[in-house]
Amino acid sequence: MRTEDASARYVDLDAWGGLDILQALWEGQLAAVAAVGPALPAIDAAARAAEPGLREGGRLVYAGAGTSARIGVQDGAELPPTFDWPEAQLGFAIAGGEGALLRAVEDAEDSAADAAAWIDRAGIAPRDVVVGLAASGSTPFTVEALKAARSRGAVTVGISNNPEAPILREAAHGILAATGAEVLAGSTRMKAGTAQKVILNLFSTLVMIRLGRVYRGRMVAMRATNRKLRARGVAMVSELAGCPAETAADALTRAEGDIKRAVLIAGGMSAMRADDLLLRHDGNLRRALREVGRS
Repeated sequence: MRTEDASARYVDLDAWGGLDILQALWEGQLAAVAAVGPALPAIDAAARAAEPGLREGGRLVYAGAGTSARIGVQDGAELPPTFDWPEAQLGFAIAGGEGALLRAVEDAEDSAADAAAWIDRAGIAPRDVVVGLAASGSTPFTVEALKAARSRGAVTVGISNNPEAPILREAAHGILAATGAEVLAGSTRMKAGTAQKVILNLFSTLVMIRLGRVYRGRMVAMRATNRKLRARGVAMVSELAGCPAETAADALTRAEGDIKRAVLIAGGMSAMRADDLLLRHDGNLRRALREVGRS
């Protein structure tokens, strides 16, 4: 596996000066981001495949072990506050269980049986989307999770940092970011982990955009859970509806904090009509505004 290779360039790394070490590590991070570029078409294809089922109430499930599991949890946990993605439509298949997020669980990543059991207990179905991550691309737990999910008709996405890895063959949509050898041989939390996080950032954000949770580059579905975000919500409604901040704040109150509803209300629409309009357009504010000639 190329992610396990040791580079002769770094054989004396521990004898280098601090700035030289940092330069090498930084260059590795840049290379990791660059490695995602060739995968953009595959990410787009995976997002297009994921959209229909998720729109109909399917779950977005992240599967992985160790670092990859933690990266998946980080991405998924951000979706509810950022895009108001329902927690009921999120799932995390973690080798060793949730406790493994903080402490390594011995041999957990090798248990294909645990992965199959998780998929079975979760009742994975055709509308669901299961994203498996593994730097090696051969982690038994993750490969089996994808295999079991695919057998149930779910959309499967496999992310790996090694070409021709089992995870890429097992998933309906394989995404490769060939990051190669690490500065610290085998430390895939570095380049490989960075590339995985970038891929998930791109994939989940594209999916949420496709699902109408973004308008004019704004997070119009975000949950305003603190003072800063409430102020951001007022500013968004004011800008998008072209109204004073006071009007925007009042509209947000009437809309119970829902920015998309508030934009329509601030434009003179009743709350009931705003709800009906958004419902007809699957919550897509652009299409709703287009119907009333305001997009």
